Amino acid sequence: MGPFFDILKFLYFYVIMIYFSSYFFLSESLFSACKLRRQFYLNGMHKPGDVILGGLFEVHYTSVFPELTFTSEPNMLSCQGFDPPGFRHAMTMAFAIDEINKNSNLLPNVTLGYSLYDNCATLVIGFSAALSLVSGQEEKFLLHENCLGTPPVVGIVGDSFSTFSIATSDVIGLFKMPIVSYFATCSCLSDRHKFPSFFRTIPSDAFQVHAMILILKHFGWTWAGLLVSDDDYGVHVARSFRQALAQSGGSCLAYSEILPWGENSAELRRIVEVMKKSTARVVIVFAHQIHMIQLMEEVIKQNVTGVQWMASEAWTTAAVLQTTHHMPYLSGTLGIAIRRGEIPGLRDFLMKIRPDIYDSNNNGNSMVRQFWEYTFQCRFAPPPSGWLQGGGALCTGQEELANVETEFLDVSNLRPEYNIYKAVYALAYALDDMLHCAPGRGPFSGHSCATLQKLEPWQLMHYLEKVHFTTPFGDEVSFDENGDALPIYDIMNWQWLPDGSTKVQNVGVVKKTALKGEELRLDEDKIFWNSNSKQPVQSVCSVSCPPGTRMARKNGQPACCFDCVRCSEGKFSNETDSLECTSCPEDFWSSPQRDRCVPKKTEFLSYHEPLGICLTTASLLGTFICAVVLGIFTHYRSTPIVRANNSELSFLLLVSLKLCFLCSLLFIGRPRLWTCQLRHAAFGISFVLCVSCILVKTMVVVAVFKASKPGGGANIKWFGAVQQRGTVLVLTSIQAAICAAWLISSSPVPYKNTQYYNDKIVFECVVGSTIGFAVLLGYIGVLAILSFLLAFLARNLPDNFNEAKLITFSMLIFCAVWVAFVPAYINSPGKYADAVEVFAILASSFGLLVALFGPKCCIILLKPERNTKKEIMGRGLAKSQAVSWLFGPSVCVQCSALIKMWIHRVLVWLVLTWVFLSIIHHPTTALLQYSATDLLRLRFCLAVSPPVALYFYPDITFKPRRRYIH
Repeated sequence: MGPFFDILKFLYFYVIMIYFSSYFFLSESLFSACKLRRQFYLNGMHKPGDVILGGLFEVHYTSVFPELTFTSEPNMLSCQGFDPPGFRHAMTMAFAIDEINKNSNLLPNVTLGYSLYDNCATLVIGFSAALSLVSGQEEKFLLHENCLGTPPVVGIVGDSFSTFSIATSDVIGLFKMPIVSYFATCSCLSDRHKFPSFFRTIPSDAFQVHAMILILKHFGWTWAGLLVSDDDYGVHVARSFRQALAQSGGSCLAYSEILPWGENSAELRRIVEVMKKSTARVVIVFAHQIHMIQLMEEVIKQNVTGVQWMASEAWTTAAVLQTTHHMPYLSGTLGIAIRRGEIPGLRDFLMKIRPDIYDSNNNGNSMVRQFWEYTFQCRFAPPPSGWLQGGGALCTGQEELANVETEFLDVSNLRPEYNIYKAVYALAYALDDMLHCAPGRGPFSGHSCATLQKLEPWQLMHYLEKVHFTTPFGDEVSFDENGDALPIYDIMNWQWLPDGSTKVQNVGVVKKTALKGEELRLDEDKIFWNSNSKQPVQSVCSVSCPPGTRMARKNGQPACCFDCVRCSEGKFSNETDSLECTSCPEDFWSSPQRDRCVPKKTEFLSYHEPLGICLTTASLLGTFICAVVLGIFTHYRSTPIVRANNSELSFLLLVSLKLCFLCSLLFIGRPRLWTCQLRHAAFGISFVLCVSCILVKTMVVVAVFKASKPGGGANIKWFGAVQQRGTVLVLTSIQAAICAAWLISSSPVPYKNTQYYNDKIVFECVVGSTIGFAVLLGYIGVLAILSFLLAFLARNLPDNFNEAKLITFSMLIFCAVWVAFVPAYINSPGKYADAVEVFAILASSFGLLVALFGPKCCIILLKPERNTKKEIMGRGLAKSQAVSWLFGPSVCVQCSALIKMWIHRVLVWLVLTWVFLSIIHHPTTALLQYSATDLLRLRFCLAVSPPVALYFYPDITFKPRRRYIH
């Protein structure tokens, strides 16, 4: 703890050092080498022994300074304000030494004594007492006697204040005298270079600061105010608190103020106004109870309520603040308190105190006599003048402590006393370990051991650093490399009971262990909250950011003041107050709440969606129609119209068309390795088989016509049945070889494409080798163009039923569909590319089926009278008559005009398509964002006619869709 008069600390320190410097530096000719320079007037209590331990305690809480005129010898300081708890602290040390002397297992055959002094809560007196303990107060010396031998004390328990301990350790540490404090908490005392002989059994403020931060984190208080006292205690705590808070992260200080010493109402008023204006509802106070008394008067005056106070160990158990005047504001306070312990037998020991037993030779300086006079309001003889005349009583020394009510006998809340008890035992165990040293195996030079006759304090320090024992209360005691004990604190809660009484309840513990580190345990059910909701207050600068958002710090404000920014698409945060959003893995996408990653939706042309159902239905319908046509041709295979059109190739053509319809099913459903490899191979071979049949039929028609002319009979022998089958087989085998080479060199494989959409995975089959795919399509295109050219040349043959006209029209449809397919396929993303390819397959297949077999089925089923050899072999009919022959004379003229119109439109369509293909390779306009309806309309236009799409959407750019090469 800090001092009461820290302002005078350095003045006292330097006055005393100058005062004693004359003794240390004057020559021997003036003074004897062992002359005592000055005898201090100190309140004390002594007990002889083989080894003496010193103690410094605050038995009086103030002192009166004499006037310094320097014309006469200055009077001694007088101590005032007897403090019964301070005297209980001193008697606890006496009890511990008495208990050790009775213990046969600890320091056997060695009697401990003590010299206990009162520091009167004043630095100059405490420092004088420490010098007296080190140097002694004996004035009689023999002539020529040296000052060697055992020092007056081998160790000191104290001091109670941090500033006193700093001043004392600065000087006493020069002699390596071990000092074990029970109440000095300043973290600065852990500096081993400045204070090499300082130890303590109370945790340092560094751990108290960590304990406060643990409580802040536990309740989510990220915005707090800090008030500290204006002394070493407060200054070091403030520095440690800021550093620890910055390292821990998550909490910030709204303000930090220093509480003044003495009466300074203006400064206190300013501090309380800062508290009122701040949004922080938690106030942490590291100060002494005198500061809190002054502060609370101003708090009550300005009626500052709704504050959650957090108390340091200096005022957590201060009874002076637990009054009905203060409790409306201080109830619910959470505080750090020194560990409470049990000391069996202490109360019985205190009850046996008698003035005639303790310090009978000290007369007025005896602390026991002063305690007795204070407790029984009497004076020992000779009494002060006027005492008896004023009705005062004389002390007999036989008064009974049991007959008076005094807080001196209250041992229900032993906190500093427990630390004193541990400090005395630490020194005793160090002495015991020293006495058990085996000669020749000691830790000192030459493996020597220390002895009581020539004991040096620094030798005791060696053993004190290694002390480790367990108290009867179950707490382990040991010191780390800085002289600090294993830290442990009780967490207290100020409770205001319904009957108006107050209670300080233990609601938890915070400690540090070698295995688990810092550990906080709280029983929240026991905590009393001073709020209407009976719940902890909320003290934050900004509300916590929920999962799905991240914190964005506000410029110029502490880290606890921030905005919550929603995570962008594809990123998530699943923790509260996340600093950054994390990107989802490649196959995942952020949920709508951005608090987790969910698997991306998979997209492929499915059998369960409307588009897939329509295409599947069309495929099965085409297959069914092929089967029906095949059945019709089989049933009427002996009729002239079937026999006249090469029935064998017609049957093969129908089978290939059926395969074309069925292969489209391979493009529907989740892509798998076998479907990816089979779909294009089946498609390519089926269509080559189909087109090769058409090509051979066309060649046969041309050959038969030439054979009917004079001298053309020699050509017909090259187009017999065997040659026809061989030609179809060879042409199909070439495509099969292309497919085999493609599959072996760079086979199509399934691929999860994440490039089209951010939130979807498109399952598709990458073609593997673009060249292989182009060769496959190119080969089909070459055969189709060749068939178209041959059929076009034979379109005007004089037969009544010239199949070349039907082949020309069918191949025109076939070429138109596949020319339109190329740009539509390149610009269709994901499953729509498969849909476009299936549409092209079905459209071209239906075109071939209807154009080639529709008219024949009409004659077979609807015009059986035309299904004769005479009608088939008839010549010289006009084109209009041929149409009339098919559809009837009433519509022949209209049909002829209609056919001409469609032929002209198709030709124009092809020209515009090639123009469009040249345009898309030199795009000049940017792709705009269209609505879903526009995109569907655009896809439809692309499928029907790219020039139409360009006409309705002139501001788009068609960029070739990226095809991934495996």
